[in-house]
Amino acid sequence: MPSYKLEYIWLDGYQPVPNLRGKTRIAHEEPKSVADLPEWGFDGSSTLQADGSDSDCVLKPVGLYPDGGRENAFIVMCEVMLPSGEPHPSNFRATIIDDPDAWFGFEQEYFMMQGGRPLGFPEFGFPGPQGKYYCGVGYQNVGNVARKIVDEHLDLCLTAGINHEGINGEVAKGQWEFQIFAKGSCKAADDIWVARYLLERLCEKYEISIEYHCKPIKGDWNGSGMHANFSTQFMREKGGKEYFLKLMDAFEKNRDEHIAAYGPDNHLRLTGLHETQSIDKFSWGIADRGASIRVPHSFIKNGHKGYLEDRRPNAQGDPYKIAARILKTIDEVPTA
Repeated sequence: MPSYKLEYIWLDGYQPVPNLRGKTRIAHEEPKSVADLPEWGFDGSSTLQADGSDSDCVLKPVGLYPDGGRENAFIVMCEVMLPSGEPHPSNFRATIIDDPDAWFGFEQEYFMMQGGRPLGFPEFGFPGPQGKYYCGVGYQNVGNVARKIVDEHLDLCLTAGINHEGINGEVAKGQWEFQIFAKGSCKAADDIWVARYLLERLCEKYEISIEYHCKPIKGDWNGSGMHANFSTQFMREKGGKEYFLKLMDAFEKNRDEHIAAYGPDNHLRLTGLHETQSIDKFSWGIADRGASIRVPHSFIKNGHKGYLEDRRPNAQGDPYKIAARILKTIDEVPTA
């Protein structure tokens, strides 16, 4: 009888950016769904989630993913609960409005780092300026290890059942992106965290670190974002110009609340340069990558129906906080 390795992963209590944690539970029956997964405990005093005198925290499984990196293995995405059964204060997944008809697509940018600098950067100085790296081909633009890593990571994610929409090299050297889409208010955010876990674990064997900070290289280099594409059933099926304008008014009114939820140090990235709007302004525009909200041409042509892209979330942001804030603002706008 085979044994199965179940890697329970969760987010710790560090702020403003939580870290992924994980530990392996051995099972003797193959789990078929989340319903087959028991809750488990951990020492919250070691993760900034409890005091040593009352340290027990609870891992509640919310997602099951086949793990292509280990034999007979699964990844178990968990949210952290208190022993009372209430969500832990660090559990921002629990703050998301439950809307099974909400759709999210996240575009996760990141840098690969080695020796304290982006992969492909010389020991001193900088590589050639941005221009040929975006979706680039050839050793001079992407090297060889980076391509190997992103392809391995893609295969791991597809094996896990994560719906990757695509991958590509990004504007700066050593910078890459993957895109994930899922239906439901929490699923895409769950998948982003599992994809991050798989990427960071994969890079251990290459002695490469993943940097999600929104502006790891100062100067004329693109920062890293996590653009959030979103829609609700009402936006896709009814929408309309009047509703759209009211929705944009609500996003503008809640500008500061969105920025607070969209990742730390965003003032370094949202400067009005490098395809961003300034952090202290709100704007929307058709196909405008320098706006806060990019409105696709298809949205306008379809009678102001479809999805929108919020370009302000940064790569280090917590997708749970991002999804929660977007849905909270949408919920403020009446649909009748």
